[in-house]
Amino acid sequence: MKKRIINNQTTNSFKNHLIENEKATATIEKYIRDIGKFTEYVADKPIDKTRILEYKIYLEQTYAIRSANSMLAALNAFFRFLGWYDLCVKQFKIQKDAYCSEDKELTKEEYTALVRTAEQKKNERLSLVVQTICGTGIRVSELQSITVEAVRRSEAIVSCKGKTRKIFIVKALQKKLIRYANEQGITSGILFVTKSGKPLNRSNIWREMKELCKQAGVSPQKVFPHNLRHLFARTFYGIEKDIAKLADILGHSNINTTRIYIITTGAEHQRRMENMRLII
Repeated sequence: MKKRIINNQTTNSFKNHLIENEKATATIEKYIRDIGKFTEYVADKPIDKTRILEYKIYLEQTYAIRSANSMLAALNAFFRFLGWYDLCVKQFKIQKDAYCSEDKELTKEEYTALVRTAEQKKNERLSLVVQTICGTGIRVSELQSITVEAVRRSEAIVSCKGKTRKIFIVKALQKKLIRYANEQGITSGILFVTKSGKPLNRSNIWREMKELCKQAGVSPQKVFPHNLRHLFARTFYGIEKDIAKLADILGHSNINTTRIYIITTGAEHQRRMENMRLII
């Protein structure tokens, strides 16, 4: 059998394949990073099914199961691209949670504290970035769709993962963003940019949000951009109870992904059980 080799050429070819298939930039970076980890693990050893199964055990022992599965998904995609179908492995089975951990989900009160703290620190840009993500449900990678033009017409067109959807900007947020644009002298294009004029990226926002935690009194493990999207989803579903519409708003192809976003906390789950009053 011909020796299987992973090198810069095969990795770059796979990267170009992902780009041509319009995968999100963050997804492409993660896939390439995951392949790099596998390459480091195998080193100079033969790449065969035995090695893959050993790597699977290593992932199980080293990472959380969801993280291990995401790394296996990247590896399987890479193997399919190369035609190495015999190397693909099954992901770990995960028991779906009935409710989420309270120490991970951001509450509305904590979100408010973050916004107020950003305002106290005179960081209006961060305050508005946090409110924009939480108030629209967009991904942090989609923040570039919030342009001055989009704000003025109160809706943004977001393209991600080969899909396009319309995002509405509520009047209260629109008013704040227009005022911010005027104060910053931004007359067109992307609204949230660095001092050099480049769009804010995930690491910029993550770092600035983490700096708010101590003063806001919010656990750092709850403070990251994607948790704002979760808060939007739970709040919307609490009002509308329409998971299909929520999936469309969030840009999810699979409604099961949306279900993860609206899982309630254990305390809320317990309150609902108490309200059932089935104990005589």
